[in-house]
Amino acid sequence: MTANIDIIRATYEGETSEENGRQLAQHLAPDARWVEAAGFPYAGEYIGFDAIKTGVFARLAEEWENYRFLPERYLGDGDTVVVIGEYRGRYRATGKAFQARVCHLWQLKDQQIVQFEQVVDSVPVRNAMQP
Repeated sequence: MTANIDIIRATYEGETSEENGRQLAQHLAPDARWVEAAGFPYAGEYIGFDAIKTGVFARLAEEWENYRFLPERYLGDGDTVVVIGEYRGRYRATGKAFQARVCHLWQLKDQQIVQFEQVVDSVPVRNAMQP
């Protein structure tokens, strides 16, 4: 279990977002399922690293300033890791900042990430996007 938590921790706590991305790509199964919460601006399901990178991370980088996830707590139970924390950022088009509570649910198999699910309070995010 500790190894799984360490794998997930490495996707958040690198020196740069690029390092975090490399860690994610290294540990992500080729057909990993990534689910962004209903109500979130990038809601939906993405399969594999390229789809995740294009559908989620590239959009976040383009549309937001200083968008980040601040992990507060890691919980592990076998192949399941839960990370509780907070999103923060500023939407470029409006200049509005936000903070939102979030929980990430990770599923691993043989120390590879096979699934990610986001649970988030989307209201502050959407409010920051409104003029």
